[in-house]
Amino acid sequence: MERFRTVRISDPRFERDGLRYMTVKADHLKGRGNICLYVPKTDRTDLPIVTLLHGVYGSSNSWSGGAGAHLTAQRMIASGIITPMIIAMPSDGLWGDGSAYLPHNNYNFEKWIVSDVIDAIKLHIPQAKKSTINFLAGLSMGGFGALRLGAKYPEIYKSFSGLSAITSLEQMSMFVEEDIVNYKQETSTNEDVFQTIVAKKEKIGSFRFDCGTSDILIDYNRKLHQQLEGAGITHSYHENEGAHEWSYWERHLSDTLIFFNNQL
Repeated sequence: MERFRTVRISDPRFERDGLRYMTVKADHLKGRGNICLYVPKTDRTDLPIVTLLHGVYGSSNSWSGGAGAHLTAQRMIASGIITPMIIAMPSDGLWGDGSAYLPHNNYNFEKWIVSDVIDAIKLHIPQAKKSTINFLAGLSMGGFGALRLGAKYPEIYKSFSGLSAITSLEQMSMFVEEDIVNYKQETSTNEDVFQTIVAKKEKIGSFRFDCGTSDILIDYNRKLHQQLEGAGITHSYHENEGAHEWSYWERHLSDTLIFFNNQL
């Protein structure tokens, strides 16, 4: 039996800059989900998969259209700074202003990312057929997803990274019009990055996060850094000049890709 009932992939004749587009009917979404992919030209079938999660109001086109993530990866691969990697940029499920990559309202946006997206890529992208290494990163709401899911599923993700990350569910109310009650989880561990990391601290891989000094989330990121230091949990944290904006994420995506490359 097929893993997915329907999968549609863009025609190579119309693809540009290594970008490929996939639409998958996924049970966890109770419908279709989109994945934008940067696929390097290579005969290898075991490329690492880097999943980039977008923020609120976004979609599968956000990282490529807002930060040129595929072009950054392309330049870094061509110059030998990083090994060839597949950059997967899925939608968050397109619920409300943002799903927060959590299970809620009878959808499982978490499993869409950690299960469906990876399976769809390995089944339908030749360069990923034998892939065994996964990385996870994201910005803002996507940073919340990346730090939380990267910690929660250490058996799936070798390493993870957050850029300008929301660090606790309550911060979603700063961005979305939906009532925060829609996102509530059965346990607080699933609502807070620090609690998730602590719960999995013996198993998680290496991780990092960064934030702009003019970012509205800087105090929350500093608090997370302090909490991790207090708990003796090894991590990498950096502050850079910049705000909660695409120019910051465009400049600093390379830091995350280099960090992932160093784990190989």
